[in-house]
Amino acid sequence: MTSAPSERQPVHTQVVEGFGTVTLTPVEPAADAALIHRWVTQERARFWGMGEASRELVQEIYEDIDRRTTHHAFMVRRDGEQVALFQTYDCAEDRVGECYEVQPGDVGAHLLIGPTTGAPEHGFTGSLMTVFITFVFSDEAARRMVVEPDTRNTKAVSLMERTGFVLGPQVVLPEIDLPEVYLPAKPARLAFLTAPEAARATG
Repeated sequence: MTSAPSERQPVHTQVVEGFGTVTLTPVEPAADAALIHRWVTQERARFWGMGEASRELVQEIYEDIDRRTTHHAFMVRRDGEQVALFQTYDCAEDRVGECYEVQPGDVGAHLLIGPTTGAPEHGFTGSLMTVFITFVFSDEAARRMVVEPDTRNTKAVSLMERTGFVLGPQVVLPEIDLPEVYLPAKPARLAFLTAPEAARATG
């Protein structure tokens, strides 16, 4: 899993015992679009909602995210290898904010694990979740982490429960149709993790 070298520096580095060193580096759209495109257009990533996107559209979408102050995208590396895409956003400035009563300090998150070769590694996603939760709550303004997996993605919903998230209502996220990005409406299951619950989950 490689792409053109990025000049951007990690915003978070965490050593996970028995797993490795995980770094989060802001996505560089021109350098990372080809890799992200390969990931999001695979059948395994169908719930990401970008299965028909061209590489050019993927770059445009992440250029749009890159311009914003409310949305952020990160390439995730484990011991230098790109393994996942992690995104955070201000819930009040996202379509999810139309579906529930947003509270101050709500931080939304999306996670896409990249394809791997060989047998699945036990604890892989859980270890990454520990890093993501630690990163989100390293910001003192963060009070609650909000995720909205597709209701049909039962593996993701179960992962959230195992990680300590409390399931909320089922909602339908409205479509987004902008010059830079189109996202279809999506049936989603909200789930929430407060700062105290996060401390228990990562402790």
